[in-house]
Amino acid sequence: MGEYQHLLLRKEGRVAILTLNRPEKMNTFTRKVWREIVKAADDIEEMEDLGAVIINSSGEHFSAGIDLNHLKSGANSETIRKNLPWEQNMYNRWEDFPVPVIAAIQGLCYGSGTELILSCDIRVAASNARIAIPEVKFGLAPDMGGTTRLPKLVGAGQAKRLILACEEVDAEEAKSIGLVEIVVEPEDLMDRAMKLAKRIASMPPAAVWMAKRGINLAVESSRMASQLFEQAQSIYCCGTEDKQESIDAFFQKRKPDFKGR
Repeated sequence: MGEYQHLLLRKEGRVAILTLNRPEKMNTFTRKVWREIVKAADDIEEMEDLGAVIINSSGEHFSAGIDLNHLKSGANSETIRKNLPWEQNMYNRWEDFPVPVIAAIQGLCYGSGTELILSCDIRVAASNARIAIPEVKFGLAPDMGGTTRLPKLVGAGQAKRLILACEEVDAEEAKSIGLVEIVVEPEDLMDRAMKLAKRIASMPPAAVWMAKRGINLAVESSRMASQLFEQAQSIYCCGTEDKQESIDAFFQKRKPDFKGR
């Protein structure tokens, strides 16, 4: 793995942990940070025996969003036209990642930080988390998946409230509207995220891979297309060694030994 200036990357068992590491700047994003995120995604995808990813952050806050100095000096219509598709694809990468991606969120999570957690599969929040997507306040609209993913997660009405009024929600309200799935005390955040990641990583890899894609497809498409995918993935999974191993282990009352085949 390469060296990073603004990130930390390590692997614990079958779980990769990617940490935003710019706490003195409240883990705000610049193009340099985003380039490192892309490199980290490449490094993680090359890891052997990978079952899940956790994205977290150092310091008190997950991310206060884009560095406004970057926005002030480097954003005009021409640069956005050239760069935004790349930036959108950087976050799409996590939604499409081969293994599930879990966000562990504490403190402030604003703007492009919120758009990052929206691209993850599951969100675990500390009770002190405060989430907002305030781009409209700055004369913009969310452009890295905010208007695309947020309505699918919380519904159109809640998405409009959060985006148009720039309202901030705390962890409990975020959970009540479906913006996060789990809320824990701050000291338990990484333990809970790791417990969930390890549980997912203990499952048959092909089944997890297919299930994630099936859910993503269902959100994007019709019942007919989704069920056709279910048929295809079931045909594949029923021919794997891991499927038979999981059944044998259940009846033999032992821990399964999955090979990813």
